[in-house]
Amino acid sequence: MAGRATPATRAAQQARVDHRLHEYTHDPSADSYALEAAEALGLDEERVFKTLVVDRDGTLTVCIVPAGDTLDLRALGKRAAMAPTDRAEKVTGYVAGGISPLGQRRPLPTLLDDSALAFETIFVSAGRRGLEIELAPADLVTLTRAEVKTIRRGA
Repeated sequence: MAGRATPATRAAQQARVDHRLHEYTHDPSADSYALEAAEALGLDEERVFKTLVVDRDGTLTVCIVPAGDTLDLRALGKRAAMAPTDRAEKVTGYVAGGISPLGQRRPLPTLLDDSALAFETIFVSAGRRGLEIELAPADLVTLTRAEVKTIRRGA
């Protein structure tokens, strides 16, 4: 696993949460990294979650929603907007498409869509393109101190 270690995988290991890593060959032309992961790993897109960074009135917030759904920015406040990619990368320490909710450079407030609770395990980025971490939603909530609420809009 040495070649696959990322701050996200180290965070899960240090917290001693049960998790599994799933690697796949990333296609640089993919439009949606989370949908690419779901397809490459043969998973239901509702179980694969994307990590988005949002600016909520000057406060960056991590939002975790199903791969096939859209983040409902209106549910986050009138002035919520997607954070610029370069800012999200700088603050989290990850590149776009590999931003993990775990092991970020600076912990940010985190929201997890409540649909995650319907599954025994879910998949989120493990900190680089082509690597997903599978873990229980409750462990993700604990590790990120996430608030769970409806933040998705169906695709």
